[in-house]
Amino acid sequence: MKHPLILATLIAGSVCAAERPYTVVGTGQTKCYDDRGEISAPQPGQPFYGQDAQHPGPAPRYKENGDGTVSDLVTGLMWIQDPGSKKTFDQAVADAEKCHTGNYGDWRLPTIKELYSLIQLNGIDPDPMSRDESKLTPFIDRSVFKFTYGKEAAGERIIDSQFASSTKYVGTTMGGNETMFGVNFADGRIKGYPITDRRRGGQKTYYVLYVRGNPDYGKNKFTDNGDGTITDEATGLTWMKSDSGKGMDWPSALKYAEAMTMADHSDWRLPNAKELQTIIDYTRSPDTTGSAAIDPIFDATEIKNESGKKDFAHYWTSSSHVGSRGAETATYFAFGRAMGFMNGQWTDVHGAGAQRSDPKIGNPADYPHGRGPQGDAIRIYNFVRLVRTVS
Repeated sequence: MKHPLILATLIAGSVCAAERPYTVVGTGQTKCYDDRGEISAPQPGQPFYGQDAQHPGPAPRYKENGDGTVSDLVTGLMWIQDPGSKKTFDQAVADAEKCHTGNYGDWRLPTIKELYSLIQLNGIDPDPMSRDESKLTPFIDRSVFKFTYGKEAAGERIIDSQFASSTKYVGTTMGGNETMFGVNFADGRIKGYPITDRRRGGQKTYYVLYVRGNPDYGKNKFTDNGDGTITDEATGLTWMKSDSGKGMDWPSALKYAEAMTMADHSDWRLPNAKELQTIIDYTRSPDTTGSAAIDPIFDATEIKNESGKKDFAHYWTSSSHVGSRGAETATYFAFGRAMGFMNGQWTDVHGAGAQRSDPKIGNPADYPHGRGPQGDAIRIYNFVRLVRTVS
């Protein structure tokens, strides 16, 4: 009897023979950065050692099948190549069973974990107000997938290239919006996006890439090792059961990882963005389960957020978020509410499970009303949960 992943891979038309059902593709980030820009690869003991590019993981490998489909040779997933025109969330769900690209009839709207497998963090986050895309690089392989930046003629910003997933937020955002998680391959983030546009009436529209194959992708198989660590047999990653219990800036987070010895191992590291996303539990949130968006097998430190409510922290990744102003920020995931300052108050604007970015160093007090169009909370002193690869 064939291994389930190999069987799924054969169905998807790829040649992947990975042993694990939830292989985490590398982020594609090959350069090292300090808190401003590109640097030579740091050595052990030097500042900024241990970042994403120094632990690359499996490189993305795609096969164009010549029939409008692309096989991911690492994950065992098959994708349609061209998202076509934008759709509402309801249309995206309904049209999946009508899709027969490549003469397949089992396409589905991807989960947020499936969709995020396509992100490549060698992209450049543009200035939202810019119009020139000639020097930009999107956060998806443009040589394989059709990608379009936001169209000014349609009243869009250059960053309006959000892609829909099937994963709805179990809470609400921006004061009551029904919300789904999506990936913005123009600016390299996961956010909770409103399904309905309450200002204009009707539903908002998003690009869609349908997927098929590997039904086990995104499903964890956690084991408590009894020594303060949790192993995910699905990904081959072992995690610290507890977090750092306190916040720290990004250089300190890298240093914290390098100095860590636990459970007789000293090869702990800060996880890259794709690795950290694997342990987000999108069925949980502070508003609905009173918990962080993580399986309760893990411990998560409670904090008070910007509005004074019980909440849970943001967690650093080892991945820089490079933009038009350089490499001053790094990616994090919100395991509690993704707070923003809008209409004179703090609220959950993007949902527990969002991936945004913070300055690597600095003083959070310099951002009393957050930053950006939704006033994203700027904490800088984010928490840490370390990882190591077991196989």
